[in-house]
Amino acid sequence: MKKGIIILLIMFVAVGSCKKFLTETPYSLLSTNNFYQSAGDAAVALNGVFATLTAQTYYGRTSWTVTELGGEDLTVPSTSSSDRITLGNYTETSSNGEVANWWNNIYSMVNRANDVIANVPKISMDTNSRNNIVGNARFLRALGYFELVRSFGEVPLLITPTSATSNLFPPKAAIGDIYTQIISDLQYAEANCLLESNIIAANKGQVSSGAASSILAKVYLTRATTTVADPNDYANALAECNKVINSGQYILLPNYKSIFDWTNKFPAQPENIFSVQFAEPPSVGNIIIRMLTSAKTTPAGSASFYVPATFYNTYIPADTIRRNFNITNQDKSANGTITIDPLYYYKKFSSDPTWTAQSNNSEANWIITRYADVLLMQSEALHFLNPLDPNQFNGINAVRARAGLTGTNQLNFTTTPGPDDFITALLNERAWELCMEGHRRYDLIRLGRIQPALLAGKGVTVPSANPLLPIPFAQVALDSLLGQ
Repeated sequence: MKKGIIILLIMFVAVGSCKKFLTETPYSLLSTNNFYQSAGDAAVALNGVFATLTAQTYYGRTSWTVTELGGEDLTVPSTSSSDRITLGNYTETSSNGEVANWWNNIYSMVNRANDVIANVPKISMDTNSRNNIVGNARFLRALGYFELVRSFGEVPLLITPTSATSNLFPPKAAIGDIYTQIISDLQYAEANCLLESNIIAANKGQVSSGAASSILAKVYLTRATTTVADPNDYANALAECNKVINSGQYILLPNYKSIFDWTNKFPAQPENIFSVQFAEPPSVGNIIIRMLTSAKTTPAGSASFYVPATFYNTYIPADTIRRNFNITNQDKSANGTITIDPLYYYKKFSSDPTWTAQSNNSEANWIITRYADVLLMQSEALHFLNPLDPNQFNGINAVRARAGLTGTNQLNFTTTPGPDDFITALLNERAWELCMEGHRRYDLIRLGRIQPALLAGKGVTVPSANPLLPIPFAQVALDSLLGQ
C-alpha cells in the first residue's frame, strides 16, 4: 500500500514539474490540430474512411451476414455459430456478435467521416478537390446512417467528431431527423462528387455523383414506407433514378457474367456504380468466395453459407443465364470429375482467378449499388406513383432482357394485372438479379413481404412486418440513454 502511495506521489511531482514541457505542441504526434495541413493530408484522411469498409466485420462479411441471412435466399448449416443461426431465424439478442460488428464498424466509419467533414474545409487547397473529398465523406456517413436506421430504427446521430469530452453518451435521434441528415449528406455528395467518367484510374472506388443519386433514390423509396414519409418521396426517388439513367455514365453490360469479372473491374462504361474495393495482400482481400464455396469442390471453400433449394427453385425455367451463373450444386474435383451436391451454393463471385482454396485473398469487390438496381428502383417508383402507368414495366423488362427473358417473358398488364402481382414480380426480379448483394432483408421489409417470404422460403416466423436488430448489449450498458 505504501509503495502505491509513493508511486502516486512521484507521478504527481513529475507532472507538476513538467507542466511547461507537457504544454508544448506534440510535433511528433498526429492529431486533428496538426494533421490537416495540405491536400495530401485530406486525401490520406479520406482513404482512412474508406479503409474501414474492407474489414471482415464490416463489408467483408458482416454486411451480407446481416442483410442476406435476414432474407430467404441464404442460410447456414446447423453447425454454424449461434450468431449466424439466430440472425437467419430472427431470434437474435443484444449479445449477438455480428450485430455488434455491424453497429461498431458503422460508427467507426461515421466517426472518421466526421473528422474529414469537419477538418478538410479548413485546408487551403483547390476548391473543387476539397468539395469532392468532403462529398465522399458525407456520402459514406449517409450510407452508414442509412444502414443504421434500416437496421436499428432510432440511433444516436453524430455529425461532429467525437472527443474525450463530447458525444460520449449520445441519446437516440428521431427517425425523421436521421433521414433528413442522410438526404442532406447525399445531396451534397451528388452536387460535389465527380462524374464517373472523371474519376481518374488512381481513385477508382471513390464516390461518384451517380452513386449519390442511386443511394438517394433508395433512401426516398425506403422513407416512403415509414411513419416519417414525405408526400414527394416517390417522385423524388423517380427523379434520382432518372438522373442516373439519363447521365449516360452507366449501362447494363451485355453479358450478365461480366458484372462479376474481377479481371475487368473498371470498364470504360460500367454497370457497377459504387463498390467496396478489395485486392490481394498486402491489401485487404475478400473472404466471400471461401465462405460461399463448397468444401468438396476444387478449389475448396469452407461452405459456411448455402442457398436454400426453395430459393433456387423460384427461378423461372427460362431464366437459365442468371440461375446457372449465380447458383450451383455441382462439385468439381481436382481431376475434373463432376458430382452433384445435395446443397446449393452461390458461385456468382467465384470468377476471380486469383483466389486460392481456403484463402481470404479474393479481389472480388462488394457491390453496394449497380445500374440494374437503379432500373428496378425506377420501376418501383413509377408503380407507386401510378399503378396504371405501363412505363413501370420498362426498368424490369430491360433487366429481364439482358438475362435472355424476351418475348413472352416480358412483363405487362396481361401477365402482371394488379398491384400485388407487380410487387411479387418486382421482388422476384430483384432476388434473381441481385441475390447475395446485400439487398434482400431491406427489399422484403420495404415492400411489405418479409413475413410471408421467410415463412415460405425458410419456415421462419418473423416477429413483425418491420423487424429491427437489437442494439448491442455493450452499447446499452455504456449509454443509459439508448435503451433497447
